Amino acid sequence: MRLIRRLGVLLGGLALLIGAAAAPSSAAATALPSSFTWSSSGVLLSPKSDASHSIAAIKDPSVVYSGGRWHVFGSTASTSGGYSMVYLNFTDWSQAASATQYYLDQTPIGTGYKAAPQVFYFAPQGLWYLVYQTGDNAAYSTTTNISNPSSWTAPKKFYADGMPQIIKDNIGSGYWVDFWTICGTVNCYLFSSDDNGHLYRSQTTLANFPNGFGNTAIVMSDSNKYRLWEASNVYKLSDSNTYLLLVEAIGSNGKRYFRSWTSSSITGTWTALADSETNPFARSTNVTFSGTAWTNDISHGEMLRAGTDQTLTINPCRLQFLYQGLDPAASGPYNTLPWRLGLLTQTNSSC
Repeated sequence: MRLIRRLGVLLGGLALLIGAAAAPSSAAATALPSSFTWSSSGVLLSPKSDASHSIAAIKDPSVVYSGGRWHVFGSTASTSGGYSMVYLNFTDWSQAASATQYYLDQTPIGTGYKAAPQVFYFAPQGLWYLVYQTGDNAAYSTTTNISNPSSWTAPKKFYADGMPQIIKDNIGSGYWVDFWTICGTVNCYLFSSDDNGHLYRSQTTLANFPNGFGNTAIVMSDSNKYRLWEASNVYKLSDSNTYLLLVEAIGSNGKRYFRSWTSSSITGTWTALADSETNPFARSTNVTFSGTAWTNDISHGEMLRAGTDQTLTINPCRLQFLYQGLDPAASGPYNTLPWRLGLLTQTNSSC
């Protein structure tokens, strides 16, 4: 099992060398800057409808590099506003647009509302986990073969008793969304948001995962719910004891962007890094495009990791972030907006 885990880390590191941009291997213990600048690709992934799926958007991406291929999972929003999930793989980002998209409602994951996936390899069990929301709970499926979408198991719920009481007490008219898993050496943690200004964290032991999540606590709150909206990511920086937290916000102009914090532990105090509209982690104001910007929103996404396992380790040298963006001219109900996927590459790395 240790050999498998090491192989995943090696493949993840190789991905950053042969993907859309290369990151030097000398980034060990490199500190993050206090402000960021990025360049964006054009649209890399658009939805593909078929005879049984009329798709308006592809969004909420999760991505790993394994077996010489990028594996991307995402939500799909139908033209009628319903949600499902999709999977595709390719060897290079230049192939993303032409990759076959497999709709996961045709697998044991099944039909019905499923969205906002997160994928990772849980090394202690030798299993891939796909974590997602079902509207009333956090759910997961597993497989031993990430390349075979039909091999995912039927959904199981993380919270046997449903929504924890502390979330019920604080969610107001919001929604319980965007579940995010990360593990340390002893415990695993499950983060979530409520679209009402609260970020939550539950925990269980590494040995008991995926069972036993409890001790749900409010990690962070904001009286302006739009500043702490949803789509949280937590990562460990390679060769350090530093963790990075990202949370999507809605700016004063109505556009999506990301704020960031760091901590010396997953359960520690989060210190602001780049967390404002004037100094964001990623916002249209600190992203450059080749030609006319295809989006003014930098929304729900995931870092390209330096491995595949449950520690969610990233290399802090020249970060890359797969995100959802939106044609600035688009309008209409949120659930049918035409989101597309693009890739940010950090341009102000110190290494």
